[in-house]
Amino acid sequence: MPRPRSLTKSDLGAAALAVIDRDGLSALTMRAVAKELRMATMALYRYVADREELENLVIDVMLADLDVSTPADSPWRDRVTTLLHRMRAAVSAHPATVPLMPRHRERSAATLRWMEAMLAVLTEGGFAGAERVIAQRTLVAFLLGFLQNEHYASINAPATAAIAQLSPDEYPTLTETAAQARKMSVTDEFHGGLAIVLRGLANDS
Repeated sequence: MPRPRSLTKSDLGAAALAVIDRDGLSALTMRAVAKELRMATMALYRYVADREELENLVIDVMLADLDVSTPADSPWRDRVTTLLHRMRAAVSAHPATVPLMPRHRERSAATLRWMEAMLAVLTEGGFAGAERVIAQRTLVAFLLGFLQNEHYASINAPATAAIAQLSPDEYPTLTETAAQARKMSVTDEFHGGLAIVLRGLANDS
C-alpha cells in the first residue's frame, strides 16, 4: 500500500477512532489502523510505538474540541456540572471508547486540560488541600462509573428486563427498582446522580 507523504498524531488518532467506532475496541490493532490509513503496517511504527500509544491518541482526538471554559461568575456547582456534562457527551458519542477513559485519563493531554479546569473551579468554590483531592476524585469516579455503567447497561439491557421479571415476593425491592430503571433515560440518571454527589460535596465544603 502506498505510504502517505506525511502524517500527524491527529491523523493516526482519527484513523484509530474510526476503526473503534466502526468495528469496536477489540478491533483496534496496528494492522487495522494502517489499513485505515492505506499504508503498510510496519510504516505505522515510524509514528507510534504500540497500541497503547494509539489508544492515547484516540482520547486526544476524541476530546480535541472539548470546551473547558465556564463563566467565572457562575456558582461552582453549575460550572462543575457543565464540565462533567461536556465530558460525558464527548465520550458517549463514541461509546466503544469508554474502557479507554480510566486507562488513559492521566496520560492524555486533553483529559489533563479538563482535569485542570475542574480543579480550578473547585478551588474557586473553596476546596483546598485534601478536600480538593477528595472532591476531584469523587467527581471523576462518578463520571467514569457512570460512563461504564451506561456503556455496559446498553449492551446488557435484557438483563435489567429479566431482573424486573423476577418474583416480587422474593425480590420486592430489586424488581421494583429494575422496573423503574427501565423507564428512566440515561440523562435523567446522570442528572440525578450528579445532583446527589454535588449536594454531598457542598455540605462538606
